[in-house]
Amino acid sequence: MLCPRNCAARRAQGETGACGQTWEIKVARAALHYWEEPCISGKKGSGTVFFSGCALHCVFCQNKKIADGAAGVVISEERLAWIFLELQEAGACNINLVTAGHFVPQVARALISAKNQGLSIPVVYNTGGYEKADTLRRLEGLIDIYLPDFKYMDPALGLAYSHAEDYSERAKSALAEMVRQTGPAVFSGGNEDGLMERGTIVRILVLPGCVADAKNVIRYLHETYGDTIYLSILNQFTPMPWLSEYPAINRRITRREYETVTGYAIGIGVERGFIQEGRTAEESFIPQFDGEGVLTKSIRM
Repeated sequence: MLCPRNCAARRAQGETGACGQTWEIKVARAALHYWEEPCISGKKGSGTVFFSGCALHCVFCQNKKIADGAAGVVISEERLAWIFLELQEAGACNINLVTAGHFVPQVARALISAKNQGLSIPVVYNTGGYEKADTLRRLEGLIDIYLPDFKYMDPALGLAYSHAEDYSERAKSALAEMVRQTGPAVFSGGNEDGLMERGTIVRILVLPGCVADAKNVIRYLHETYGDTIYLSILNQFTPMPWLSEYPAINRRITRREYETVTGYAIGIGVERGFIQEGRTAEESFIPQFDGEGVLTKSIRM
């Protein structure tokens, strides 16, 4: 019952939930990652931990291999705490928890253990946005930066592409809790050129043919939160091979689509945020989920 699916699976007894996972922590990769927003990756990389499984199951997911739970290694809470400490030792700017929602109780305990052993860098909670506010409250005081998606405003799109007609409703309540916990953004050095130490960045992935919905998302976020949060408008939608069943989105977005969305954001007064330049819709930006750093220290320094 940790996520909005409310599948009531007895995961501690070995059943798999809507996330595809039992209660055992499963991680597919733990290594330095350089492809996040500049204030997250910095020059040294974000200490990214990719958890296996996902309750959302977006049809366009680039991380399908781990979202479906096919990749990953089962580890203990103790090992997870050590992974956090090893990433800090490797020079990571922060600990970046990717799709950890279905393991929140275990992650919270591992973070407490790691902090008691010297973990001092910020912790990022990187999520698809389909979260329960009650579950997020379990992380209060442990997460410094929230990095959620806000994928859709239109319930029909949420249903069609993520099997979640209630996506926008859930994302709104989850985001409200995230912003309550973090407050306004704080950067090292006191300016936006530094690393983010605290705050919330909301990602908007522009989908092909969905410019109007992306505008609606941006308008809602700006009218609700103003300069309290940062927006990250992404052009990196990558049409994966299995999208042939969804012809409406089985293509890259056009430059005109992206510029229309970013121009709209600027036009309504959005000043705090990130846009992407160049060709980022490439499968080469998708990391190898080969278990690096999960059982032994990552060699990528």
